[in-house]
Amino acid sequence: MPQNLLPSGGELQLFENCFAKEESDHFLQKLTTEIHWKHEPIKMFGRSVMQPRLTAMYGEPGVHYAYSGIDMQAAPWTDTLKAILLRVSSLANATFNIALLNLYRDGNDSMGWHRDNEKSLGKHPTIASVSLGATRDFQVRRYKEKDNLMTLPLSHGSTLLMKRDMQSLWEHQVPKTKKQVAARINITFRNVE
Repeated sequence: MPQNLLPSGGELQLFENCFAKEESDHFLQKLTTEIHWKHEPIKMFGRSVMQPRLTAMYGEPGVHYAYSGIDMQAAPWTDTLKAILLRVSSLANATFNIALLNLYRDGNDSMGWHRDNEKSLGKHPTIASVSLGATRDFQVRRYKEKDNLMTLPLSHGSTLLMKRDMQSLWEHQVPKTKKQVAARINITFRNVE
Protein backbone atom coordinates (compact mmCIF):
# COMPACT_ATOMS: atom_id res chain seq x y z
CA MET A 1 0.00 0.00 0.00
CA PRO A 2 1.53 3.37 -1.03
CA GLN A 3 2.22 5.92 1.69
CA ASN A 4 0.12 9.03 2.26
CA LEU A 5 1.77 11.83 0.24
CA LEU A 6 0.17 14.65 2.27
CA PRO A 7 2.05 15.90 5.34
CA SER A 8 -1.22 16.56 7.22
CA GLY A 9 -4.98 16.83 6.85
CA GLY A 10 -6.21 14.33 4.31
CA GLU A 11 -4.92 11.38 2.39
CA LEU A 12 -3.40 11.13 -1.09
CA GLN A 13 -2.03 7.82 -2.41
CA LEU A 14 -0.53 7.12 -5.83
CA PHE A 15 -0.73 3.61 -7.34
CA GLU A 16 1.62 4.04 -10.30
CA ASN A 17 0.94 0.73 -12.07
CA CYS A 18 -2.66 0.04 -11.14
CA PHE A 19 -3.34 -1.16 -14.69
CA ALA A 20 -0.82 -3.00 -16.90
CA LYS A 21 0.29 -1.29 -20.13
CA GLU A 22 -1.70 -3.62 -22.42
CA GLU A 23 -4.82 -3.13 -20.28
CA SER A 24 -4.32 0.64 -20.19
CA ASP A 25 -3.82 0.76 -23.98
CA HIS A 26 -7.06 -1.20 -24.45
CA PHE A 27 -9.03 1.07 -22.10
CA LEU A 28 -7.65 4.23 -23.73
CA GLN A 29 -8.60 3.06 -27.21
CA LYS A 30 -12.12 2.00 -26.12
CA LEU A 31 -12.86 5.18 -24.15
CA THR A 32 -11.56 7.45 -26.91
CA THR A 33 -14.12 6.02 -29.34
CA GLU A 34 -17.10 4.91 -27.20
CA ILE A 35 -17.53 7.92 -24.90
CA HIS A 36 -19.84 10.74 -26.01
CA TRP A 37 -17.53 13.67 -25.32
CA LYS A 38 -18.93 17.19 -24.83
CA HIS A 39 -17.40 20.64 -24.90
CA GLU A 40 -19.44 22.75 -22.49
CA PRO A 41 -19.21 26.18 -20.86
CA ILE A 42 -18.71 26.60 -17.10
CA LYS A 43 -19.27 29.59 -14.81
CA MET A 44 -16.02 31.21 -13.63
CA PHE A 45 -15.98 34.44 -11.66
CA GLY A 46 -19.54 35.21 -12.77
CA ARG A 47 -19.03 34.65 -16.49
CA SER A 48 -19.45 31.74 -18.86
CA VAL A 49 -16.29 30.29 -20.45
CA MET A 50 -15.66 27.12 -22.45
CA GLN A 51 -13.92 24.39 -20.48
CA PRO A 52 -10.35 23.80 -21.69
CA ARG A 53 -11.02 20.06 -22.14
CA LEU A 54 -13.82 17.68 -23.19
CA THR A 55 -16.03 16.03 -20.57
CA ALA A 56 -18.55 13.23 -20.06
CA MET A 57 -20.30 11.54 -17.14
CA TYR A 58 -21.44 7.94 -16.77
CA GLY A 59 -22.92 6.06 -13.84
CA GLU A 60 -25.99 4.68 -12.14
CA PRO A 61 -29.45 5.54 -13.60
CA GLY A 62 -30.90 8.86 -12.48
CA VAL A 63 -27.72 10.20 -10.85
CA HIS A 64 -26.76 13.78 -11.66
CA TYR A 65 -23.81 15.90 -10.56
CA ALA A 66 -23.59 19.70 -10.52
CA TYR A 67 -20.47 21.89 -10.47
CA SER A 68 -19.53 25.37 -11.80
CA GLY A 69 -22.97 25.97 -13.32
CA ILE A 70 -23.17 22.58 -15.08
CA ASP A 71 -25.69 19.91 -14.13
CA MET A 72 -24.61 16.61 -15.66
CA GLN A 73 -26.89 13.58 -15.98
CA ALA A 74 -25.19 10.17 -15.91
CA ALA A 75 -25.25 8.14 -19.11
CA PRO A 76 -25.38 4.34 -18.46
CA TRP A 77 -22.09 2.63 -17.57
CA THR A 78 -20.19 1.16 -20.52
CA ASP A 79 -18.57 -2.27 -20.18
CA THR A 80 -15.15 -0.59 -20.27
CA LEU A 81 -16.02 1.76 -17.40
CA LYS A 82 -17.53 -1.13 -15.40
CA ALA A 83 -14.23 -3.05 -15.71
CA ILE A 84 -12.22 -0.04 -14.47
CA LEU A 85 -14.79 0.63 -11.72
CA LEU A 86 -14.45 -2.91 -10.39
CA ARG A 87 -10.68 -2.49 -9.96
CA VAL A 88 -10.73 0.96 -8.35
CA SER A 89 -13.64 0.14 -6.01
CA SER A 90 -11.62 -2.77 -4.64
CA LEU A 91 -8.46 -0.66 -4.42
CA ALA A 92 -10.22 2.20 -2.60
CA ASN A 93 -12.47 -0.08 -0.53
CA ALA A 94 -15.27 2.28 -1.53
CA THR A 95 -18.47 2.39 -3.57
CA PHE A 96 -18.77 4.79 -6.51
CA ASN A 97 -21.93 5.63 -8.49
CA ILE A 98 -20.52 8.00 -11.15
CA ALA A 99 -17.46 8.46 -13.31
CA LEU A 100 -16.62 11.99 -14.42
CA LEU A 101 -14.36 11.83 -17.49
CA ASN A 102 -12.02 14.50 -18.87
CA LEU A 103 -10.27 14.33 -22.22
CA TYR A 104 -7.16 16.52 -22.39
CA ARG A 105 -6.54 16.68 -26.14
CA ASP A 106 -3.04 18.20 -25.86
CA GLY A 107 -0.94 20.42 -23.59
CA ASN A 108 -3.31 23.38 -24.06
CA ASP A 109 -6.12 21.53 -22.27
CA SER A 110 -6.07 21.89 -18.52
CA MET A 111 -7.95 22.04 -15.21
CA GLY A 112 -7.43 25.04 -12.92
CA TRP A 113 -7.05 25.07 -9.15
CA HIS A 114 -10.13 23.61 -7.46
CA ARG A 115 -11.46 21.34 -4.74
CA ASP A 116 -13.99 18.57 -5.30
CA ASN A 117 -16.05 19.73 -2.34
CA GLU A 118 -19.60 19.84 -3.68
CA LYS A 119 -22.17 19.06 -0.97
CA SER A 120 -23.48 16.13 -3.00
CA LEU A 121 -20.15 14.31 -2.45
CA GLY A 122 -20.43 14.42 1.35
CA LYS A 123 -18.05 15.94 3.89
CA HIS A 124 -15.05 13.61 3.36
CA PRO A 125 -15.36 12.09 -0.13
CA THR A 126 -13.18 9.29 -1.43
CA ILE A 127 -12.30 9.92 -5.08
CA ALA A 128 -10.37 7.51 -7.29
CA SER A 129 -8.67 9.20 -10.25
CA VAL A 130 -7.46 6.99 -13.14
CA SER A 131 -5.07 8.32 -15.81
CA LEU A 132 -4.82 6.87 -19.32
CA GLY A 133 -2.63 8.17 -22.14
CA ALA A 134 0.02 10.89 -21.96
CA THR A 135 1.69 11.65 -18.62
CA ARG A 136 0.51 14.98 -17.20
CA ASP A 137 1.45 16.81 -14.01
CA PHE A 138 -1.06 16.86 -11.16
CA GLN A 139 -0.35 19.64 -8.68
CA VAL A 140 -1.53 19.87 -5.08
CA ARG A 141 -1.22 22.70 -2.56
CA ARG A 142 -2.84 23.72 0.71
CA TYR A 143 -6.07 25.59 0.04
CA LYS A 144 -5.80 28.49 2.49
CA GLU A 145 -2.04 28.99 2.69
CA LYS A 146 -1.29 28.25 -1.01
CA ASP A 147 1.92 26.48 0.08
CA ASN A 148 3.35 22.95 0.23
CA LEU A 149 3.11 22.67 -3.57
CA MET A 150 3.58 19.10 -4.78
CA THR A 151 3.80 18.00 -8.41
CA LEU A 152 2.98 14.38 -9.27
CA PRO A 153 3.41 13.13 -12.84
CA LEU A 154 0.41 10.87 -13.48
CA SER A 155 1.32 8.21 -16.01
CA HIS A 156 -0.61 5.78 -18.21
CA GLY A 157 -2.45 3.27 -15.99
CA SER A 158 -1.92 5.06 -12.68
CA THR A 159 -4.59 5.63 -10.03
CA LEU A 160 -4.64 8.41 -7.45
CA LEU A 161 -6.77 8.02 -4.31
CA MET A 162 -7.94 11.17 -2.53
CA LYS A 163 -9.55 10.69 0.90
CA ARG A 164 -10.57 12.15 4.25
CA ASP A 165 -10.04 15.93 4.58
CA MET A 166 -8.15 16.35 1.32
CA GLN A 167 -10.96 18.18 -0.51
CA SER A 168 -11.50 20.69 2.30
CA LEU A 169 -7.84 21.41 3.15
CA TRP A 170 -6.06 20.97 -0.22
CA GLU A 171 -6.69 22.04 -3.82
CA HIS A 172 -5.40 20.55 -7.05
CA GLN A 173 -4.96 21.27 -10.75
CA VAL A 174 -3.70 19.87 -14.07
CA PRO A 175 -1.80 22.85 -15.55
CA LYS A 176 -1.22 23.60 -19.22
CA THR A 177 2.14 22.51 -20.61
CA LYS A 178 4.24 23.75 -23.55
CA LYS A 179 5.58 20.22 -24.04
CA GLN A 180 4.28 18.29 -27.01
CA VAL A 181 1.99 15.74 -25.36
CA ALA A 182 -0.54 13.28 -26.73
CA ALA A 183 -4.09 12.98 -25.46
CA ARG A 184 -4.87 11.95 -21.88
CA ILE A 185 -8.12 10.64 -20.42
CA ASN A 186 -8.76 11.08 -16.73
CA ILE A 187 -11.63 9.29 -14.97
CA THR A 188 -12.63 10.35 -11.47
CA PHE A 189 -14.89 7.87 -9.73
CA ARG A 190 -17.10 9.50 -7.10
CA ASN A 191 -20.12 8.71 -4.96
CA VAL A 192 -22.92 11.29 -5.24
CA GLU A 193 -25.36 11.23 -2.33
